[in-house]
Amino acid sequence: MAKLISGARTLEHAELAIRAQRAAAAFKSLGIGRGDAVAIMLRNDFAFFEASAAIGQLGGYPVPVNWHYTEDEADYLFRNSEAKAIVIHADLLAGVSAAIPEGVPVFVVETPQEIAEAFQVSADKRRVPDGRTDWETWISGFAPLPPEVADPPGAMIYTSGTTGRPKGVRRAPPTPEQAMASAMTIGTVFGLIGAILKPGSEEIVSVIPGPLYHSAPNAYSGLSVRAGADVILQPRFDPEDLLRLIEKHRVTHIQMVPTMFVRLLKLPKEVRDKYDVSSLKFIVHAAAPCPPHVKKAMIEWWGPIINEYYGSTETGAVVYCTAEEWLKHPGTVGKALPNVKLRILGDDGEDVAQGTPGDLYVRLTTGLDFTYHGDDAKRRKAEKDGLIGVGDIAYQDADGFIYLCDRRNNMVISGGVNIYPAEIEAELLKVPGVADGCVFGVPDEDFGEVLLAAVQPAAGVTLEAQFVKDELAKHIARYKIPKNITFHAELPREDSGKIFKRKLRDPYWEKAGRAI
Repeated sequence: MAKLISGARTLEHAELAIRAQRAAAAFKSLGIGRGDAVAIMLRNDFAFFEASAAIGQLGGYPVPVNWHYTEDEADYLFRNSEAKAIVIHADLLAGVSAAIPEGVPVFVVETPQEIAEAFQVSADKRRVPDGRTDWETWISGFAPLPPEVADPPGAMIYTSGTTGRPKGVRRAPPTPEQAMASAMTIGTVFGLIGAILKPGSEEIVSVIPGPLYHSAPNAYSGLSVRAGADVILQPRFDPEDLLRLIEKHRVTHIQMVPTMFVRLLKLPKEVRDKYDVSSLKFIVHAAAPCPPHVKKAMIEWWGPIINEYYGSTETGAVVYCTAEEWLKHPGTVGKALPNVKLRILGDDGEDVAQGTPGDLYVRLTTGLDFTYHGDDAKRRKAEKDGLIGVGDIAYQDADGFIYLCDRRNNMVISGGVNIYPAEIEAELLKVPGVADGCVFGVPDEDFGEVLLAAVQPAAGVTLEAQFVKDELAKHIARYKIPKNITFHAELPREDSGKIFKRKLRDPYWEKAGRAI
């Protein structure tokens, strides 16, 4: 029987369905139904699936909440989403309790042992506090309620908010035809299409190394359950632990981000060689440009099974690339999927010449339209000629393959020249002794802004700024070499392992009185 696995715990899909139906009955008893939102502030746990499915079965919107949020950030999301209830892990409650709107019911999930160990949560903080409603006790008091909608509208994911407050991406309930078209598209890019079209036709074992509040792991995990896969939840990403899970459970499919590849490749060779990864059949990655040398190294290690897609919370998956295509077109994120309209536009709103970077605008014609919850004006601003742009800069080659340059809000304009940090970051990772690093713009009186590289040296390595600059000069033009280089024992990271660039960049702009 297909199941969820987390640490030593298992939950069969059949039991998950029953528990979700109990939870649906419980939510309905509160008057929660079609169009309503429920906030879910949970780490990777069974209850995340139970609550999400329950809300969807009523025609409502689960709202995954980044559990790193401060009280102020949580306050904004709880109120902006108009959450009718909140489901939260016990150890997260104290940090945001003051942000919970008056009258909104809260259901507390005991923090499981494996999550407590991964995040160093003490035994007393794992438990549901006195006076709070325990999730397990609450849903067990209700009989299962059959789903009221066949095709839920999906989660309302809040974008990361690289400028201003995050925006909730909300879609209308799909028709059966739209729901099937969506499943076909994401099933293709996730390598699950066969199991979706013919359940039971493939034995699929997947692991979820990324946080479920992010749109890609959220969609991938839900589709994996639909496909009848065994789904292993990793409490937080750890490269060697991922290899251990792959070997132990004979994992076949994974959705990843490039930073995970970087951290896997940084493991000593004897550690990498210790684990059997021969069960892997289909890896897909997205979320950020992958440095070509990193992807090439992963293909050499795991084989030509490293596939890629490009998309966003707003657009869904719109561009796709197999390992074979990438090897012929290194650096590409792929070609437009069927039923995708795509244009690359210059500042004048006209199509740019082939090979010229511009703003990428796309639309999946069979996909569902969206709005930003409570902010239709921002939604209209994102559209141009019926296509959606989310701030990515890209160019297209003669064969139709798309290459990402960077996010527009990462682009640095120094002395009137456009510079894309992602290109420099890819070279930075090649510098001997560099474990990780990122590049961004900081204020400068003469040039407007100049480049700064924040570098994390490898363990036991001492680096000098001039050495890093000299190494970069071997591969990139002088004007792209960061003027300033700072060294950090540990760089701030998101759950996926991706560097939290805003935490490094924003203080420079705030100090200059030019917050971005």
